[in-house]
Amino acid sequence: MTDPRLPLVPGAAIGIVGGGQLGRMLSLAAARLGFQTVILTPEPGSCASQVSARTIVADYTDPAALAELASLASVVTFEFENVPAAAIAQLQALGCLVAPGPLALAVAQDRVDEKTFLNGHGVPTVAFSPVSTAQEAIDAVARMGAPCLLKTRRDGYDGKGQVWIESHDAAHAEAAFAQLGGRPCILEAAADFVRELSVLAARGTDGEVAAYPVGENHHENGVLRRTAAPARISAATQDLAMTLAARILTGLDYIGIMGVEMFELADGRLLVNEIAPRVHNTGHWTLDGCEVDQFEQHIRAVAGWPLGKVTPLARVEMTNLLGDEVLDWKALSLEQDARLWLYGKGAPRPGRKMGHVNRLFPLND
Repeated sequence: MTDPRLPLVPGAAIGIVGGGQLGRMLSLAAARLGFQTVILTPEPGSCASQVSARTIVADYTDPAALAELASLASVVTFEFENVPAAAIAQLQALGCLVAPGPLALAVAQDRVDEKTFLNGHGVPTVAFSPVSTAQEAIDAVARMGAPCLLKTRRDGYDGKGQVWIESHDAAHAEAAFAQLGGRPCILEAAADFVRELSVLAARGTDGEVAAYPVGENHHENGVLRRTAAPARISAATQDLAMTLAARILTGLDYIGIMGVEMFELADGRLLVNEIAPRVHNTGHWTLDGCEVDQFEQHIRAVAGWPLGKVTPLARVEMTNLLGDEVLDWKALSLEQDARLWLYGKGAPRPGRKMGHVNRLFPLND
């Protein structure tokens, strides 16, 4: 993306659509580089608003709010991928720079489009089939075999919007489709993986790609629990993960940070599970483990600045603090080799991400 308005000079404003913890940490990174941030969120008193220069409280598709955001911000970015396409179109019609662009968001919003794009750019995934009716679900399970995973094509996250189908019995496929509300879905073959990996990669306006060391992820009930990075993997696996990530970012003409989640199979192959066109939970380890963390890297990229170094400084185990676990903040703050990040949210609820802790170890440990 070559634009005469870039690079942004310190003091410029960066718009962030979304007021959650990712927007909060983006705002903190932007402030460190001398930028202001403007948050657009429907939530009054959001945790991103607590550390931002200005907040516009309105629906993401509110025309007046989008016009105000475009008038204040030199570039607009996002903390989540399910941004309404109409909002992006209006921002661009108002002459606002948007990064990442609409192609990346559109691809990531639809699981069928996502896997179709990946396969079309030489990035392997599990076998999949679009499903729009109960009969299509039955037929797809018969072709693919069980177990297999039925997901909604859009809007699912943290294990929501998906059901395992454990049997070839047509009644099971029909029931799973009904359980997901009869919405358009994707049926995915099961992946017999050894572990789940992810790579955070950034692409700048000059086309440069910089990828962080791969992390190993552990999920519980569909929610990320821990990430350990750099992962204890072979150099060949590390290189392959970075190659696939670079292929995706270049294919999308992407600007900013992207999270790429992968399955490592027993034979060493990597299958990409999904992409997230934004800063990502599995990259929180970089806040204390790298020379330049993922949030600063994203701000650098969308502002048209050179990308920073992704060199690891420590081995890190990042643990999400869910619900009441945040109440252990005092004990966690006493750990000498731990860095506590709290998101400034309200009352804890079961499963709600309230913060995270990065535990640091020597790189050669």
